[in-house]
Amino acid sequence: MQNRINWQKVDNLLPVIVQNVNTCEVLMLGYMNKDALAKTIIENKVTFFSRTKQRLWTKGETSGNTLRVVDMSLDCDQDSLLILVDPVGPTCHTGTESCFSELMEEPNWIFFSKLERLLRSRKNADPASSYTASLYAEGTKRIAQKVGEEGVETALAATVKDRNETICEAADLAYHLSVLLQDADLSWSDVISKLKERHST
Repeated sequence: MQNRINWQKVDNLLPVIVQNVNTCEVLMLGYMNKDALAKTIIENKVTFFSRTKQRLWTKGETSGNTLRVVDMSLDCDQDSLLILVDPVGPTCHTGTESCFSELMEEPNWIFFSKLERLLRSRKNADPASSYTASLYAEGTKRIAQKVGEEGVETALAATVKDRNETICEAADLAYHLSVLLQDADLSWSDVISKLKERHST
């Protein structure tokens, strides 16, 4: 990869977009020189060249909020890099997950991924604190029952072509199915991986 980069075109500083592999959220933009890219590839943690400090800077070297590399790809002109990462903690120094956190309209799939994490955080919460926590407390059988009920209600709403009711029931189904997956220590990423596997065959 290093040999394919047009370093002269970028004045030896390669623009790097960092994206969360699970949520697809764009986390930050940074720059790498040849040494930063080499260090990133060797250590599997994103390292930039800091233009203010004029040195290599591994994300999270003081905070511990590192960016573990999952995959990377150059663009078609070989002059910018996209890195998919599994972040440890918030990426931005302000404490937010992304340096681009001021969007008025959060993209749907980012919202859904954050909802999934919220549901996971409720697993050991006080049952009196939320409906989700009470579902976990009632056990797998009750959660599975709710999935079945919501599945039937979604199907019935679709059968009578009630668009709004279908949306509402599908939302209930997606919520309860997400809880069931978390209860089984699974996630939508596991489901998507299976769908990708089937698609490839």
